[in-house]
Amino acid sequence: MNTQTESFTRLPAAGEPALIQLVRRSVGLMGRIPHSLIAFVGRFSVAAVFWKSGQTKIEGLAVDLINGEFSLGMPHLSDSALYLFQEEYRLPLIPPELAAPMAAFAEHLFPVLILFGLMTRFSALALLLMTLTIQIFVYPDAYPTHGVWAAVLLYLIANGPGRISLDHWIARRYHAH
Repeated sequence: MNTQTESFTRLPAAGEPALIQLVRRSVGLMGRIPHSLIAFVGRFSVAAVFWKSGQTKIEGLAVDLINGEFSLGMPHLSDSALYLFQEEYRLPLIPPELAAPMAAFAEHLFPVLILFGLMTRFSALALLLMTLTIQIFVYPDAYPTHGVWAAVLLYLIANGPGRISLDHWIARRYHAH
């Protein structure tokens, strides 16, 4: 804890103004937000962003539990996804015919892993690399959005998925033996 935070979380001094006491109590309460809750909200949110993007790149499979869209089928790359990688995204070193299916696959696999909290740190790293690629080569002016994604992904890489995750369950199960 840094000294500024410590000064607001220590017990109030006698005769301290009510506003300072209120600030101290508020900061203390905010500091008690569980990591598992922050990680779960972050996991759900960042997974939704990438999953929705992946869904725009395929046809034959549609899963959007929030909007109620659900159709199972054999997924395949959409023509529009290939066109976007040929005309708009244009990544260096990777041909569009390879980049488009790789992106569609990654935007489905890693969000599912992150949502369930399985291989979370590695999945977050993969999506962070994808975010950096998008930021540098595709949409360099979208840094406010990409910065938010990067912050969530860095948090998950640094702190893990929390208790509400398969990673936590696996670590507890196999660490005890």
